[in-house]
Formats: sequence, C-alpha cells, structure tokens
Amino acid sequence: MSHTDLHDLSVAQLAAKLAAREVSSVEVTQHFLGRIRQHDSLGAFLATDREVSLAEARAADVRLAAGERTPLLGVPLAHKDIFVTRDFPTTAGSKMLENYRSPFDATVVARLGVHSGAGMVTLGKLNCDEFAMGSGNDNSAYKPVQNPWDITRVPGGSSGGSAAAVAARLVPAATGTDTGGSIRQPAALTGITGIKPTYGRCSRYGMVAFASSLDQAGPMARSALDCALLLSSMAGPDPDRDSTSLDLPALDYATDLIAASAQGTGATPLKGLKIGLPTQFFGAGCSADVLQTVRGALAEFEKLGATLVDVSLPLTELSIPVYYVIAPAEASSNLSRFDGVRYGHRAAHYTDLTDMYKKSRSEGFGDEVTRRIMIGTYVLSHGYYDAYYLKAQKIRRLIAEDFQKAFAQCDIIAGPVSPTVAWKIGEKGDDPVANYLADIYTLSSSLAGLPGMSVPAGFGEGGMPVGLQLIGNYFKEAQLLGAAHQFQLATDWHLRTPSLR
Repeated sequence: MSHTDLHDLSVAQLAAKLAAREVSSVEVTQHFLGRIRQHDSLGAFLATDREVSLAEARAADVRLAAGERTPLLGVPLAHKDIFVTRDFPTTAGSKMLENYRSPFDATVVARLGVHSGAGMVTLGKLNCDEFAMGSGNDNSAYKPVQNPWDITRVPGGSSGGSAAAVAARLVPAATGTDTGGSIRQPAALTGITGIKPTYGRCSRYGMVAFASSLDQAGPMARSALDCALLLSSMAGPDPDRDSTSLDLPALDYATDLIAASAQGTGATPLKGLKIGLPTQFFGAGCSADVLQTVRGALAEFEKLGATLVDVSLPLTELSIPVYYVIAPAEASSNLSRFDGVRYGHRAAHYTDLTDMYKKSRSEGFGDEVTRRIMIGTYVLSHGYYDAYYLKAQKIRRLIAEDFQKAFAQCDIIAGPVSPTVAWKIGEKGDDPVANYLADIYTLSSSLAGLPGMSVPAGFGEGGMPVGLQLIGNYFKEAQLLGAAHQFQLATDWHLRTPSLR
C-alpha cells in the first residue's frame, strides 16, 4: 500500500504498520494534515498546528525506535473542541472562549497523548455545537459542519466535527462527548462507530461542562475494534480530579476482539445473546427507511445466533421533557462562570459591572446556549424548582428503573439511533423542538447513565447512513463492543466510505 492510501487504514492497521516500522508517525501525520487541508471546506476542524503535530509525531517515532510497543503509539487522532488542550486553543465552539488557551490538558487528552499516555499524535481540535448544545452541528459559532456523504446535510451533533472527520478519513479516530446522544447520533448520521461508556467510566476533568450529571467522553472511529483500542486508554478512575469518575480499574477492551478477528468465527458466535427490542423504538415516529435498515441489521444478528425479544420502555416519550429540564438547569449553573471577569469574552464597552456581565454574556453566547440558560434558570427559580426540576429528577429515576426491568429479559437493547437520516442544513430552521426530537432514542439511556453505541447498519433515503443503537447495562461496554465486532466481521457497512478522495 502506498502512503497515499494511509487514510484508508483503520486505527488497528495503522498501529500495526507503525509497530512494524513500515511507515513512520511523521509520514502518517503529514499525510493526514494534507487530507485536512484538502477538505477544509467540510468545516470539521477549528484548529490545527502543523509544528505541534509533527513534534508529537517525532516523539512517537523516538519511542517506536526504542522498541516501545503500545497499541496506539504514533497513530493520529483529533479532539472535540470541548476538551481543553495546552497546545491548541479550546473554544467549545463558542465566541465566549475564542482564542482561549488552557494551561493543562484534559485527563482524556493526557491519557491518549504522546508525552505521558498511549502515544497518539494530536492533529487538532474538532468543530462542535456551541458548548455541546445541539443535534446538527449547525450551532457552532464559527461555521457549520457538512456531512461528507452529502455536503448539503448536517453530520449530526454535537460531536459533528468528530464524526465528519472520521467519516471523511481526515483522522483515523476522534474523541467525542455524549450528553444526550452526541456521540451516537452523529456517528449514525455519518456511518461510523461511536460508543458512550457508562457515566463515570471516563474522567470529565478538563471537559468544558454542559450538564455535569450527563456529560461523558467516548471514542469515535470506523469500527468497534478501533473504539475498543481508544476506550482502553481513555477509561479509568481519576479520583483526585473528578469526583464523579468510577473507582473501577481501566480494562482492556480490545484483546478479545483482536483474538476473534484472528481466529475467525463459528456459524453462530452470538449464540445465547438476547437482544431486546423496545416497542417504543419501532413505532410511527421512526421513518420507514430507517426502520427497514435497522430490522435488516437485526436479522444479521439473528444469523449470528442472537435471539430477539420484545421489551418495553414505557417512559421513552418523557425522556425529552425530562432531559430538557435537567440539562438546561445544569447548564445554567455551569455556564454562570463565563461572566467576562476571569477568562472568556469581555464586552469592549460597558458602564458598570452589571452592564459588563450583560453585554459580555449576550455577545459571547449564541441563541441556543442563551435559550438553555434561560430555561435552566427558570426551572431552578423559587416556586418552580419543585414543579419542574425535582419532578424531572424523580421521572429520571423511573426511566432508569424501566431499563433494569428490560434487562431482566435481555442482555442488550437495540433499536434506531435517530428517527431519520441526516437532514438538510437549515431544514429545521429556528424550531428548537424539531431538533430536540432527533434525540428521542438516545436521551433515555443517557438519563439512566447506561453505555450505548452506534454501529453502521446500512443506508436509507438519499443513500445516507443509518446507525443501529446498542444499549448495555451498567459497565457492559465489553459486551457491547464484542457484539458490534461480530456484526462488523460479518458485514462491511463500517468500511463504506463517502466519495471524497
């Protein structure tokens, strides 16, 4: 394979070539930086720094030359611009943080990085909806992201830059964050694989906060194996810096998948696996093309030996109002720190301190962020806390209990990720509710803190990708990745590439 084809390789394949010294990390990094420049019009990247990336690649080559062999050493990636980084600006997709430079790296960034972590080379920062608030990546303060399968359509959000970059082969893998579906939904709309681990599996330290009880980091890549390689390095406790991180050791999610690939599979490698299908995920709210594609993928799981069983998640419809009470409430609290005093945007002209606050926040925040701050402040205000916020938290607990009842009947829950394929940029206009409804199938598992992933399942209307959602019980990331890997050994949907060369 010539170096011009390096972008066609997966994370695992690139790692193997680097370990065998068939190619250097500098050569790989130069190749992907060229791809990024070539397809800059997609809007996936907000920041790159060639010298920083090449310096990291040279450091990786030194480690490789010394005989060090770690699963990700020298492989490039990029980070969603919600993770703070010392060597690149961090904006969270907002004018409020334009040109902000962090004095430290987020834990996820450090664990994957070349200096103290797994040895990956950072190519830059990826576009996202402002403060991770959105479903189409058209809420970025800088530019919308285009879907590489059809540049007139959204890539999904809020991790749309991450999804578009991986789908267009501008990076082998990327980090994302999932608050209400922001890894799974863009992964589905762009035909890649993404996993949101159990809440607390990955440290939130250094992640610009949106909704602290929901935000969770996760990997986005071409395949379940690639995601497993990244998650093995990303996950793990961080007790000194994140009190919500789980006190559970980091796990190796990839070794069993690599063994399955090498050994081949029997006729029914998923025999004994029970997959639950919630009736609420397969109703009239889901478009016919998505349902047909998802059912085709589920038929493949049956061929692999899995058994499909019907289950019920009766409070699914309430997940939207519950989420859009809890998440804005937490956002209004988290974003109160952006006041123009210590860091972030400060208005150029003001008369007094109160005027500075008002003008700085009005100029720095976009419409969707402003809307959620106002909603959150309202539901937390005196006289409305009990009526809205407290009641939403009670229903959240009931939603989590519904999942446990379902898991008593099955091992994994499956269904669509999004009710439609990617829509046209600007199609939903200024109607926030229309955008909120795009997350109907992902919000409930986020509210429950469960792991979930999107797996490429085929194509729907207009030749656009469709994702199959797999939801596991707490701490069952390995089971999800294993099932997805077997599906990907039997299919090639995850290998399909948009016509960008």
